[in-house]
Amino acid sequence: MATKKSGGTAKNLRDSNPKFLGVKIQDGSLAKTGAIIVRQRGTKILPGLNVGLAKDHSIFALKTGKVKFNQVRKTAFDGRSRLAKKVSVVV
Repeated sequence: MATKKSGGTAKNLRDSNPKFLGVKIQDGSLAKTGAIIVRQRGTKILPGLNVGLAKDHSIFALKTGKVKFNQVRKTAFDGRSRLAKKVSVVV
């Protein structure tokens, strides 16, 4: 026989830490060299001129300049096309 009354199990007591994703420097703002412009999961926003792509898909500035967002037409391997966002740093 049990000497202690069994306690129920709670399923909703765990929570993950925030990841702080999103655009960090807005369109038209000044970005210094090495500054993170976008933190993302996957390449939702594509890198353009004077920006680099980190191994966690973050986009950062390679040169100091003004951040510029625009849309480009991207063609998939099966011929379908879609609009994709692209970020560049204009020196």
